[in-house]
Amino acid sequence: MSIRTRAKICGITRSQDLDAAVAAGADAVGFVFYAKSPRYLAPEAAATLIASVPAYIATVGLFVNASTDEVRKVVHAAPVSMLQFHGDETPEQCLAAAEAVSRPFMRAVRVRQDMTAADLLEYERNYRAVGPLFAGLLLDAFVDGYGGGGKVFDWSLIPKELAPRVVLSGGLSAQNVTEAVLQVRPHAVDVSSGVELSKGIKDPAKIAAFIQAVGLADARQGK
Repeated sequence: MSIRTRAKICGITRSQDLDAAVAAGADAVGFVFYAKSPRYLAPEAAATLIASVPAYIATVGLFVNASTDEVRKVVHAAPVSMLQFHGDETPEQCLAAAEAVSRPFMRAVRVRQDMTAADLLEYERNYRAVGPLFAGLLLDAFVDGYGGGGKVFDWSLIPKELAPRVVLSGGLSAQNVTEAVLQVRPHAVDVSSGVELSKGIKDPAKIAAFIQAVGLADARQGK
């Protein structure tokens, strides 16, 4: 059976970076709507980029502790196809925002060293219980503050039964994503700092190398 791990390039701020992600074969691109992030993009600027995204490439809006009204205003201006919550939102708060804009949502989990496989499974159950707009978990390393910290966490904490449904994030790059996919076998991988020249500025060569490395893992899995 053919195996293909999806790849998302997050923190897009420029048209040339979006073009590089699309050309490399990204399945999704992410826009950060958290004002304190160095990768923040104003909704109006994101709208211009979203308008040039080809069909069948997902556009994802990243939010941190935004109110339902704030999410509604952003999505009205920048019509992303999916929401991604990275703050302290409860399942009910995520659902309220998702219902307000009729979009599915991902929930980011900052994985701490003291977490167990059972903790992650319970986390997923709690969010899945709110209904079909919940699309899945994104697993990232725990760091102080919100958003990605470019840190790797212990992938062995991810239970095998959960792995095929998660998006794996946290400190990924072309140098380690092949190993990550082979070990975890996630549905998708998410990268931001690992394909950058500087915060918010992507490197086309790194993007291409990252997606090629994901494909290498898939080829090895298929043998």
